[in-house]
Amino acid sequence: MGEIPQVTLPIEQGLRLNAQEARALGDLLHEDYRSADPFPHIVIDDFLPRAMADRILEHFPVAPLESDVNFNIGYGGQFKRQVMPEDCDDFCREVFHFFNSAPILQFLEGLTGIPALLPDPYFAGGGFHETSRGGKLGIHADFRVNETLSVQRRLNLLVYLNPTWQEDWLGHLELWDKPMERCIKKVVPVFNRCVVFSTDADTWHGHPDPLNTPDGVTRRSMALYYYTASRSIIDEVPTMSTLYKARPDDPADIKAEAARFQKDQYLRQWLPPVVLRGVHKVGRGLKKLKARQP
Repeated sequence: MGEIPQVTLPIEQGLRLNAQEARALGDLLHEDYRSADPFPHIVIDDFLPRAMADRILEHFPVAPLESDVNFNIGYGGQFKRQVMPEDCDDFCREVFHFFNSAPILQFLEGLTGIPALLPDPYFAGGGFHETSRGGKLGIHADFRVNETLSVQRRLNLLVYLNPTWQEDWLGHLELWDKPMERCIKKVVPVFNRCVVFSTDADTWHGHPDPLNTPDGVTRRSMALYYYTASRSIIDEVPTMSTLYKARPDDPADIKAEAARFQKDQYLRQWLPPVVLRGVHKVGRGLKKLKARQP
């Protein structure tokens, strides 16, 4: 599989991460990510500070929660449990919200070269994942559009939480080539190992072999997904700035100022930039002329 980089995010107490440091760390790993086969991805060991990873595992919700999603549909997911972050304890909720924060987005933008990444505050499909003995997840390419938010899925981030994993238990994350002819890489889901990869129509992955774990041992991970907004939104929604309205009882000068703001926004929306500059130039000229008049 090649040498796996060991890079620990410099997360301080209180889940604090400097955004500039996070971005620099992502930039440092960008070429490894971009050039990876069979599609852009990276595997990082010791990803979180050890005390933080240990505490996440300690707080992993063992007992079933009312909102758990259980998959028992064969190849599409067998003996798999998805735990929603908002129903976990305070610490786990803070951790998942941290993974949706600006410093993590900065790290991921530097790592992947994808600008303007967005988190999913609803964690659709994400959260804690747990698969029991005999469980599996067939090779697949993930959904590409979050229809609730109208955004495009671009990245998966996984952090494994299995402190004593043995290779003969199976459960390797498999990454396949685009024609689905060869498995290019297998990733053992060992503790505090992070995998980040791009999602597209042919980024095939999964762990399709039934787990061979001892009784009571499960395959655990954190899963988070990141998105970008559709460019079509810019074409469909007017790109106005803030619109101001005066109150009915406001004085005339306030009403005039609010109307000026509003008129300017409509001009920006409907006039080509070269025409808009001309309008503003004429307006400035008229204002100067009026100021000279006695």
